[in-house]
Amino acid sequence: MANTKNNNKKPKERNTEERKNKDNKKNSNKAINKSKNGKASSRKRPVPTGRKVQKKTSKLKIIPLGGLGEIGKNMTVFEYENDIILVDCGMGFPDVDMYGIDVVIPDITYLKENISKVRGIVITHGHEDHIGAIPYVINELDVPIYGTALTNAIIELKLEERDLLKNTQIFTKNAITTPIGVVIHTGDFKIDVSPINSEMIDLTRFGELGKQGVLALLSDSTNVEKAGHTDSERKVGDGFEKLFYGCTKRIIVTTFASNVDRIQQIINAAVKYKRKVAVTGRSMENIIKAATELGYMSVPAGTLVELNQINNIPSHRLCIISTGSQGESMSALYRMAFSNHRQIDIDAGDRVIISASAIPGNENMISRVIDELFTKGAEVIYDRKTDLHVSGHASQEEQKMILALTKPKYFIPVHGEYRMQVKHAELAQEMGVPSKNTVIAENGNVIELSEKSIKLNGSVQSGAVLVDGMGVGEVGSIVLRDRHKLAEDGMIAVIIAMSTYDMRPVSEPEIITRGFVYVKEHEDLIDELKRVTMESVDSCDARNIRDISSIKSCIKSNLSGYLYKKMRCSPMILPVIAEV
Repeated sequence: MANTKNNNKKPKERNTEERKNKDNKKNSNKAINKSKNGKASSRKRPVPTGRKVQKKTSKLKIIPLGGLGEIGKNMTVFEYENDIILVDCGMGFPDVDMYGIDVVIPDITYLKENISKVRGIVITHGHEDHIGAIPYVINELDVPIYGTALTNAIIELKLEERDLLKNTQIFTKNAITTPIGVVIHTGDFKIDVSPINSEMIDLTRFGELGKQGVLALLSDSTNVEKAGHTDSERKVGDGFEKLFYGCTKRIIVTTFASNVDRIQQIINAAVKYKRKVAVTGRSMENIIKAATELGYMSVPAGTLVELNQINNIPSHRLCIISTGSQGESMSALYRMAFSNHRQIDIDAGDRVIISASAIPGNENMISRVIDELFTKGAEVIYDRKTDLHVSGHASQEEQKMILALTKPKYFIPVHGEYRMQVKHAELAQEMGVPSKNTVIAENGNVIELSEKSIKLNGSVQSGAVLVDGMGVGEVGSIVLRDRHKLAEDGMIAVIIAMSTYDMRPVSEPEIITRGFVYVKEHEDLIDELKRVTMESVDSCDARNIRDISSIKSCIKSNLSGYLYKKMRCSPMILPVIAEV
């Protein structure tokens, strides 16, 4: 794998542990060789006279654990003999039916089973769908992290918040390669010929790798359904200027915290129209701080103000940059919309700009926030037809260019839903990659590569691990099923006191409902449920059943049958027997 983006700035070392752990690098260099200065090494070892050159007989295994057939949760295993390198460690957003779930991360069972082989995690860039799972899995893996300067700074802030940084080694590295050839993993990319604060993607480097010979290309498929080229980020800057010009309202802009160029353009527009800038949302505050320190962002002195100062600044002189572009319930914009923010109240004097497109699955959450903002009287600008957002992913012509430059022998479409992978594979075939050399994989598939072949060979455990608060993986399919039932039909608790002597009731049952019906308005139904409960107990007594679990099962079964026949609904039923 090779990193192909130029970086003028000298990244400073972000972790002093590096100096203490130089010996560890030797151990991680057995089969996957790190190259210097971001270039794959072409130097060959001298062959002793009289000896035959031994061909590489082992195969490289590529195992996606996330990011295929879905958007987000990107994680890919590269395994050669006794060495494993993990590329990316991302999170995904929960589906709308994952009640109470905060984030979704990949299942790393395979990595834990092979922990002695894992040499490190290489991060392509600092978006949440590529780094968001790190705080949840780093304790399980306890391996070094490798990335570029800004990415590492973002990761360090994440780990520091959870008191994990002191035990994690983070190094700045640019490239790796494999013993059987060059494998390019693009990560997210697009070809922007007029980027905001950095040089454009290094196409020359891709061409050099193509001439050297690329064994396999793993390429981002997210935007493959879009013809042509992806618009430049500068288009968004023009859109901001139009919305800032002549506006007398307070402006609140929300976007992805990890989109440094987008944030820079918001600040540029604010400065041009003489507005102070306040920032709300921990991730936004952290990334602006890190990017400014590293020189990736430029904020004129006196531009930023603290939130506790905003009430002293006229509305037409203030811009607030906020997290929450995806409607996340804990984000700053969500708290503003629902009047839970401690320092900012939304009203008719606000113009709210949502500078992001919805990640698939988040549409309902975003719509809910937008509706609430309208309810508060705010002017909300979110229409995708306005110049408020451009994709960070390559469209078809850019993807064709990477294929043309690299000329890969094998092609593996990644980062996208299944139809996107299929479309990308077809595009590669149009560009000359034989169909037999193209693999459309699913999460957990084992892709085996050699210099002469590529094939799917089995699978490993993969899937989604659900994070609920501090609980990682504790919510499984059974718990989710229960949450579904509670959300759809509610719950009925049936409490009955029974004698330990003969397991007969000593009082009539008590019925408690939640999310089903209001008891005081449905007394006849409650009486019927009590009747069915007593008949169930009598039936057990007639059959000489004294086992508590069997009595509960009988009560539950009879009540379920009655309610479905009577009301066509299936609430969760919880029989509780108190022995007295």
